[in-house]
Amino acid sequence: MNKSHFYRFLEIVPGALVWTTFIAAAVLSLVRPIWAIYFIIVFSLYWVFRVFYSIFFTLIAARIYHREIKVDWQKKLTDGVSNWQDYYHVVILPTAIEPIGVLRTTLDGLLATGYPREKIIIAISWEERKKEIYDEVAPALRQEYGDKFFRLIATLHPDGMEGEIKGKGANSNWAGHRVKEVIDELGIPYEKVIVSCFDCDTIVHPKYPWYLTYHYAMSPDPVHTAFQPAVLYSNNIWETAAPMRVAAFSTVFWLLAEQMRPDKMYTFSPHSLSFQALIDVDFWQKDVISDDSHIFLQCLLHYDGNYRVQPLFVPVSMDTVIQQKSFWDGLVSLYKQQRRWGWGVENFPYLVWNFGLKRKMIPWWKRFKYTWFTAEGMYSWATAPILLFILGRLPLYLAHGSVKASVIAQNAPFVLEWLMNVGMIGIIVSAILSLKLIPPRPRTAPRYKYLIMILQWVLLPVTLIIFGSIPATDAQTRLMLGGKFRLGFYVTPKKRD
Repeated sequence: MNKSHFYRFLEIVPGALVWTTFIAAAVLSLVRPIWAIYFIIVFSLYWVFRVFYSIFFTLIAARIYHREIKVDWQKKLTDGVSNWQDYYHVVILPTAIEPIGVLRTTLDGLLATGYPREKIIIAISWEERKKEIYDEVAPALRQEYGDKFFRLIATLHPDGMEGEIKGKGANSNWAGHRVKEVIDELGIPYEKVIVSCFDCDTIVHPKYPWYLTYHYAMSPDPVHTAFQPAVLYSNNIWETAAPMRVAAFSTVFWLLAEQMRPDKMYTFSPHSLSFQALIDVDFWQKDVISDDSHIFLQCLLHYDGNYRVQPLFVPVSMDTVIQQKSFWDGLVSLYKQQRRWGWGVENFPYLVWNFGLKRKMIPWWKRFKYTWFTAEGMYSWATAPILLFILGRLPLYLAHGSVKASVIAQNAPFVLEWLMNVGMIGIIVSAILSLKLIPPRPRTAPRYKYLIMILQWVLLPVTLIIFGSIPATDAQTRLMLGGKFRLGFYVTPKKRD
């Protein structure tokens, strides 16, 4: 079997496993309902364990988060790192259709940190296919911010370059090469340049650059380390609808829990790394959708497994999905965003194929660990909520009279209901914790909206299915089918009032 055939087989595997699970659950409910009932009870017990596992790590991460944002990182950096001014920050902002107001808030947020401006290089890269936006926005930003940073690179990513797909990864790759031209011109050592690739709606915490520089400078091996900040989808949290808020904070809590397990972390969305590492892997891969996690795998493979993620607990914040025209329009945007994230399943064949090539350089346990975390995470995301809330009841409905009269069938509804009630603890904790992470209520929002922020969590089971399982299954099915079904990059709409 040649590479193309085997790689295609690997692309089929995740979707095939998901659909095999759904079909097997339905068939088993018909032909062996007792077996199906036992399976659902065991699976529900496992999921309750996962819920408490996640809550435990999320609460610890939230505690560290609140502790870290109270530290004076500017003083800690200037007092503890004698050569801290040798480091430069490059912030890459790939953009396509975002209005100027979104970029202004991001740039103003960087300026508000008080970090020395002469140490910050901004690279904003627009898409040539949206040149009219570049022609309008780039000159205005040059005029407003050109003298407020050490360099402001405003570039236009050509359309249709060989080996590219339309997406953020190709745009970031282009911007990275333009940054290299400037770094080489200035003669700055690559290992002294900290690159942060942000979505253009990313607003950093006022202490973030100081915090990042401190940890980069104090790292024993910063070139072989990616730095992943905590992410809050809270910029516009008071302006969005309840399903968008619940989906956003479900992601926030998952990411916080992941921060406590750096051994299984990938980079996600906003991330920072050494410019030397980017040079070594020739920047972000140009033909993938999930570029933010893929760059970690590129480095992991290039350095023969000697690469890791260091979690950072001082956060950056981003936008929640908004309603551009209508409530329905907002739900469609949320679904497409989640499906794009679900396309991270493309990392599975890439990882398995390249681990095969690197089997003599990377220890087997590390190859197994990352393969398992990648496969299990995508599989559970697609299958667990549907199995728990829909297929879990199927054998009870389809079972014939003698089965329904059995002890296990009689007691299964009560066991499942008890397990779901125990799982409700996770919803209650999520509701309380979300109030501690959202920004202060703006004057335009009524006071009773705090109550809505708590009650909205009853939507969690629905959002886990509609904006979790289904888009994840959609993405994996598209990868399995290939060809015209393959997913393109979806730009989530953003705006500023």
